[in-house]
Amino acid sequence: MSLVSAEALYLCIMSFFTDKGKPFVVAGPCSAESREQVMAIAEAIRHMPVHLFRAGVWKPRTRPGSFEGMGEEALQWLKEVQEAYNMPVTVEVATPAHVELALKYGMDVLWLGARTTVNPFLVQRIAETLQGVKIPVMVKNPVNPDVDLWQGAIERLASMGITDVAAVHRGFSTYNAASAYRNQPNWPIPIELKRRMPELPIICDPSHITGNRDMVAGIAQKAMDMGFEGLMIETHINPEKALSDSAQQITPAALELLLSQLVVRDSKGDGLSREMGLEYLRQVMDGIDAEIIDLVARRMELSKKIGQVKKECNMTAYQPERWNEIVETRGNRAEQAGVSRELIIELYEKIHHHSISKQLEILQGLIKELKS
Repeated sequence: MSLVSAEALYLCIMSFFTDKGKPFVVAGPCSAESREQVMAIAEAIRHMPVHLFRAGVWKPRTRPGSFEGMGEEALQWLKEVQEAYNMPVTVEVATPAHVELALKYGMDVLWLGARTTVNPFLVQRIAETLQGVKIPVMVKNPVNPDVDLWQGAIERLASMGITDVAAVHRGFSTYNAASAYRNQPNWPIPIELKRRMPELPIICDPSHITGNRDMVAGIAQKAMDMGFEGLMIETHINPEKALSDSAQQITPAALELLLSQLVVRDSKGDGLSREMGLEYLRQVMDGIDAEIIDLVARRMELSKKIGQVKKECNMTAYQPERWNEIVETRGNRAEQAGVSRELIIELYEKIHHHSISKQLEILQGLIKELKS
């Protein structure tokens, strides 16, 4: 049996701000690597305002051969954390078999990872396995920025009677190698989910968003500024030697400092104040601006590749027909979206100018090669 009832724990999750304005905090290692490691981390954070101890038991890795977790053996270590420190524990589950083992060992809360949420078939199977079970479940966003897919996973659980749910925002995959984030925060997605499901608690996972321990505190504060109800932060005794995600885990001392310095805003239960409303909108705008910059960077990379093709085909950098097509199609789309056609065409004129400049550099490089 777990140490706390599902009802009691869920009430704790749902009353995030009753602890003197502090958020609901989930902390622990990315992976449960050994009994000694798990117990040492639990010992180090037991006196902090941490409500739930997390540890990955089964690790869905991109490629085989990486550390994929200790499996069932690690569930016993987490049970020891429950018993020794009276601390509720949570694990990620990705299959019905994982669910059955987690329930067998009395885990208090389960969570679905991003690679599970993206698969409706798998979510449905997990939901069916949980039918009739009273246990809170946290659902991380899917790897791609799709609010419908995220909402759908929560609804699949609800259809099987699992209504004690919190969402976890861990960012979204990006193809932009120059991005400062491991996973783009794309703030409008969790904001839209909150708009659709106002009673749904949303927890931010700054560890996975940043992929960089030096950035975790900043994103954690931004999440508080935006009214998120909690944080999930990966914590390790010796992050540099962690067997998974070593770059994004912080030490217990760093976690304690982060939590002590957090400024938690008061929404007063009636929506954001004017100041918070302004901050909220600015944060959304910042997220959109970051996306725009990343998209322009990707477009410029494509322009370079097009320049290489034009070089090989002995084509001119400027193609009037293509430019006319861009003006027409982008202008029309702007009007359909309720945006000024003139604004978008002016924007594309600047983008097109820089694209042609990049392509001319490539073509002029060919001229220099021919002359040499």
